[in-house]
Amino acid sequence: MADKSLTPTDPALERDRKVAEQLTEKLKLDDAFPVFDSSADAVDYVRGALATMPADSRAEAVRAFLAQLQPEERDRLFTALLTNAARKFKKLKNEVSNLYELSEGYGRGEYPYKNRYPASLYEKELYNLQVELLKLQEWVKKTGSRIVVVFEGRDTAGKGGTIRRFTENLNPRGARIVALSKPTEAEARQWYFQRYAAQLPNPGEICFFDRSWYNRGVVEPVMGFCTPEQTKLFLSEVAGFERSLVNSGIILVKFWLSISREEQLRRFRDRQTNPLKRWKLSPVDIASIDKWDDYSKAMQAMFLASDTPFAPWTVIRNEDKRRGRLNAIRMLLRLVDYEGRNLEHVGSVDPLIVGRSEMLVSQTADMRLESASGGHAEDAAKARRIRELEAQVKEHYRRLD
Repeated sequence: MADKSLTPTDPALERDRKVAEQLTEKLKLDDAFPVFDSSADAVDYVRGALATMPADSRAEAVRAFLAQLQPEERDRLFTALLTNAARKFKKLKNEVSNLYELSEGYGRGEYPYKNRYPASLYEKELYNLQVELLKLQEWVKKTGSRIVVVFEGRDTAGKGGTIRRFTENLNPRGARIVALSKPTEAEARQWYFQRYAAQLPNPGEICFFDRSWYNRGVVEPVMGFCTPEQTKLFLSEVAGFERSLVNSGIILVKFWLSISREEQLRRFRDRQTNPLKRWKLSPVDIASIDKWDDYSKAMQAMFLASDTPFAPWTVIRNEDKRRGRLNAIRMLLRLVDYEGRNLEHVGSVDPLIVGRSEMLVSQTADMRLESASGGHAEDAAKARRIRELEAQVKEHYRRLD
């Protein structure tokens, strides 16, 4: 059957024909001048020419198109197309060369990298990592293994987006996202861990927890959703609960996605102004704006109680979401020795943004900024930016009320 997209009677091709006719005239220019004004012209010329080819397939259209070109025309066209490819390669090369350029504030505990991860490189690496995730899932199914991956972090840390990059190409029959809502009255009377235990994976399954039992360790005490006694009990029991999971054969991986206060406020502002993200806003988001230090203290107590040799935390500095997502996937793939693992495709975990909980506990730069009255000029400038962002976010919330 003929490819309808290539039939010359299609009215939608009229524009492409005109472009092809205009660019064909350029082939008649004197040899002393470039055939194409730009490499983009060469691409447009090929597209327009192929659109006019009466052929049953794109492959036939390409062969017919090349056959009608004179050798000189073919050379000119290929030169222009190669120039276009070379320009794209040069752009990617420049992006890669700047990939690991350190930020000026790195020495003061700020995010280490100056530049964001380039989208083109991110998509390529993500593809390879997602292929590896499929291998991992197949191994889990084949061996009857069980994997629990916990994602925690402050509001706007990027938990949901990171989980989607893990799961978007997995078989949903063997991969499940757990995001529990507020407990019912009956659940509130149960042993705290019971409703989470009910969501643990079956043999051959991977479960991704978008927040978890660690609500009791950070969010609930900070927001006043539980008593100090309940938090104290949780912190005394959590290591034992996780030891029982590991002893039962579950592979337990815990990620804490970390962001700076300035980045959190920027993301709050983005949620306010972007209609596609506005649904993410919640009353907890609003109330948490003034509780940065309270969250920091609760996090430190939680890490002290739960960062154990058998269930360690992996902290990922997630200022750059692309870089953070890639490293989270790499970390999981390196922790599990699954069949067919290609370590070249998995790649290395970046030690500047991935580490143990000490990476967070030792970072006090953001807390110092709150009362900064001197010190480094960049710290003072950052403190001003944070105050301005906070004022903008709060003012927007007031207008919504």
